[in-house]
Amino acid sequence: MELYVTRHGQTDWNVLNKVLGRTDIPLNKTGIKQAHDLADTLRYAYFDHIFTSPYSRAKTTGEIVAESKEMKVETLDWLMECDFGEFEGTSRTSEVYQAAKHEVFKRYPGGESFLDIAARVYPGLMKLKEDYPDKCILLVTHGGICRMIRSYFEDLGNDEFIDYSIGNCEVLHYTF
Repeated sequence: MELYVTRHGQTDWNVLNKVLGRTDIPLNKTGIKQAHDLADTLRYAYFDHIFTSPYSRAKTTGEIVAESKEMKVETLDWLMECDFGEFEGTSRTSEVYQAAKHEVFKRYPGGESFLDIAARVYPGLMKLKEDYPDKCILLVTHGGICRMIRSYFEDLGNDEFIDYSIGNCEVLHYTF
């Protein structure tokens, strides 16, 4: 199976460097342009399916790519971003958030841990492999989920995992 993974286009909270998980913030003007640029980048790629997170920023990004290919998107709940609990909407640079982010086995207060995310993302990937073994799939999701998908395919040290970041509409490719 061929798997392409991308993060949604830019939102206003991305610009403000706010923690963005379960709040359904739409793409901003730049994010819409990034999604169109992504569609252009992927113009020669063939996909059997395009799956997105149910949040509008990912779904809109996926729909722009899908429209260019005369396809429809399907949503998968396991692609939704981490629940950051009490940190939702706070500054990503705050010392308290950064300290909590490094506690990989602990849940964010009122939210999920990285283990919780792995517990939904890893089985989701295995189900895709089982259901679509010879297909080419595009996943449109969020930064934290892209991090977890990368950890499925590559061994990452703790710091490498924590520090990993993917740009808006950056594309990753995996084969399995």
